[in-house]
Amino acid sequence: GHEQLLKMMEERMMDVEQKLRFVKRLLQDKVNQLKEQLSKNTKADAMVKDLYVENAQLLKALEMTEQRQKTAERKNYLLEEKIANLSRIVKNLASPSFNS
Repeated sequence: GHEQLLKMMEERMMDVEQKLRFVKRLLQDKVNQLKEQLSKNTKADAMVKDLYVENAQLLKALEMTEQRQKTAERKNYLLEEKIANLSRIVKNLASPSFNS
């Protein structure tokens, strides 16, 4: 009975050790998977930061372009007013010469 009990305990120990090795392998796989995910997340985080900076630069450039467009539109409007005034002056100068 004593030897049989020892043999049963030995078999149970071997079974437990086998299960532990299996669990250890599963845990190692999970650790590797998580390390890989962390690496991907770190790269993605860096890309997001780069995109955030690039977006800020693009917004600034857009702001400056819109400001230039407004300035150009203002200058264009003033030039059109000057052209209209000059046309009126030329018309007024030409009118008396036709009348005389």
